[in-house]
Amino acid sequence: MTTMITWPDLRPVLRDIPWTVVGGVATRAYMPERGTQDLDILVRHDDGDEVLERLEAAGYKFITPLVVPGFLVRSPEGVEVDVVLGDYPWLEEALDHLCQDPAGLPVLDLPYLVIMKLEVSRVQDTADSRSHISLPAIFRIITSRAPRLTRVGVHHQRRLVHRFEIRTVNLV
Repeated sequence: MTTMITWPDLRPVLRDIPWTVVGGVATRAYMPERGTQDLDILVRHDDGDEVLERLEAAGYKFITPLVVPGFLVRSPEGVEVDVVLGDYPWLEEALDHLCQDPAGLPVLDLPYLVIMKLEVSRVQDTADSRSHISLPAIFRIITSRAPRLTRVGVHHQRRLVHRFEIRTVNLV
């Protein structure tokens, strides 16, 4: 539940399919909650059809495709769920190292959540990431907590440093 919204528990519906909460609901595992009106989840791109079939079988209604790969569904209770279809080089490792938010929902470990938010670069995502942790600190976390991501992440680090005009980052 975030700001008086009870989020649907997708664990029974998506059992045996790796998935994770991302977006505003996921950030509550790492910082004070902020209000959000929808639940964002991330699944592997290849699992998208199966995820949609299972959600529809559970009473969810397809609403529209998303701007990014994915789709919006509405739960039987009227809660909107954005299903993002991921094809990130770090996704498999991230799905193998999920954390839990205060309600027990699976969320991305902090390094992956921040990299995803910065790659998407929506204004709110960037504000979430920048206001609670510095990019040099993010890179230190990535190095210590996600060693495989460090190898694929150097390109992402350089891209992010360039995008946000950061001058004092020690790249791995």
